[in-house]
Amino acid sequence: MSEQTLLNVSDNDALGKVEIAPEVIEVIAGIAATEVKGLYAMRGNFASGVAERLGKKPHNKGVRVELTENGVSIDLYVILHFGVSIPIVAQEIQTSIRQTLINMTAIEIEEINIHVVGIQMEDKTFTEVEE
Repeated sequence: MSEQTLLNVSDNDALGKVEIAPEVIEVIAGIAATEVKGLYAMRGNFASGVAERLGKKPHNKGVRVELTENGVSIDLYVILHFGVSIPIVAQEIQTSIRQTLINMTAIEIEEINIHVVGIQMEDKTFTEVEE
C-alpha cells in the first residue's frame, strides 16, 4: 500500500480539487488486469488471503502503487495459466491497465511492472516463486 495520501488530478481549481487515493488506483488496476485472458490470479499477502476467506473480494490484491516525482508507478504480482505466452499476456495486462486508468482518471502512468510469481498447472496446483 502506498504511503502517499492523494493524487491531485484536477486541471482547473475554480470549482475545487479532484484527488484520487492510491488505493483507488490499485483497485482499478487490479480489475483491469483480471479482464486479460491468460491471467490466473493475482498474488496477495496474508491479510488479503484471510479477507478473501471471509467473503471479501480484495480487488487490489497483488497490486502496489507508488507515487514518485516522475509520476505513478504500478507493480503487479501475477500468476499465469500454464502454456500462455508470458511476454504477450504481460503486455496485454500493461495495455489494459494503462487504457483503463487513462479513461477513468486521466492519469498518465510512468511504468507498469509485471512480476510473474507463479504458473497455474492443469491439475489445480500452481508453482510460485518464494521471496
